[in-house]
Amino acid sequence: MEQVFAPWRIEWIEREDKNADIEDCVFCELPHQDSDRENLIVARSEHAFVMLNNYPYNPGHAMVIPHTHTGEYAALEDPILLDHARLKQRTFDALDAALEPNGFNAGLNLGDGAGGSIDDHLHTHIVPRWEGDTNFMPVIGDTSVIVEALDETYDRVREAFAAQEGATVAGEDDAISFE
Repeated sequence: MEQVFAPWRIEWIEREDKNADIEDCVFCELPHQDSDRENLIVARSEHAFVMLNNYPYNPGHAMVIPHTHTGEYAALEDPILLDHARLKQRTFDALDAALEPNGFNAGLNLGDGAGGSIDDHLHTHIVPRWEGDTNFMPVIGDTSVIVEALDETYDRVREAFAAQEGATVAGEDDAISFE
């Protein structure tokens, strides 16, 4: 079996624009649009932002993305590295508060051979994990089961970011900001 009933995905599949307004890099352009919720951007800092993955491995699969467009980790200047690292800490805290996982996988896909779908704009994946979350579906059926709709996960994670010290909450559809 290679299909799982997931009716909430139809909204994403049938969307009209399919990022038609993206001309170059999705990670460069989405943070400048006025639709954080629609773009799944849950938090922002001076040099980076957090976005939920459209095709998550598990609920809460997030990416911490520096604004600097580069695929080279060594190209990031110290203030950007520090801000990116601090936003990763906040992301672990928010995901822990919102979803209570047993652990996390975190990492970067750097270079063509690393298997990432976007290799020219680095981003750190943070994937919440639960004991026993790998079952027969991905092992035998080459299929993963996501147990929560992205919009529900967005609300839970955004609320957890909003509860953190130093959070600035603007409109209900805006990402949480940190100075």
